[in-house]
Amino acid sequence: MSKLAKKPLPFPDGVAVGKENKRLIFKGAKGELTLVIPSGIKVEKRENAVEVTGKESRVTGLFASLVKSAIRGVSEGFRKELELVGVGYKAEIAGDTLKLALGFSHPVEYKVPEGVKISVEGNTKVVVEGIDKQKVGQAAAEIRGLRPPEPYKGKGIRYVGETVRRKAGKVMKAMVGAGGA
Repeated sequence: MSKLAKKPLPFPDGVAVGKENKRLIFKGAKGELTLVIPSGIKVEKRENAVEVTGKESRVTGLFASLVKSAIRGVSEGFRKELELVGVGYKAEIAGDTLKLALGFSHPVEYKVPEGVKISVEGNTKVVVEGIDKQKVGQAAAEIRGLRPPEPYKGKGIRYVGETVRRKAGKVMKAMVGAGGA
């Protein structure tokens, strides 16, 4: 059995968990999420906890992890922060589109997916928020993929706190072979 599914998964006050047919519904202060219960998995709701059991440990562990993420999502939400590093790199939000100036000859537009909220702090910090962990992570990865950080100068879009390994670059030939020919 999965280590995560061995113990009941507690949920805080303010989060309601309901079971309807083969669906698990989570309601909280941030919103509502629904998970489809896979075959072979049993879900029981206790007082302030959800218990996930099943025969196949991999599926049981995965579903327990999804339940834990859903509980956290409807109560606290998820947040990813990205920073734009480079001269002239800036971001602005216009309606449901994120407009980015990333050093290309044209501005790059990113349509904000449903269930995700994107805001811009300053000109160079993009914040992706939502209740679904997968959607928030996917949106942040797509934005980062528009101009990933490059290893020579470090320019590009990176997660806040991400370290970019820098390469030395080219060394002059004369300095390498100094000492005669």
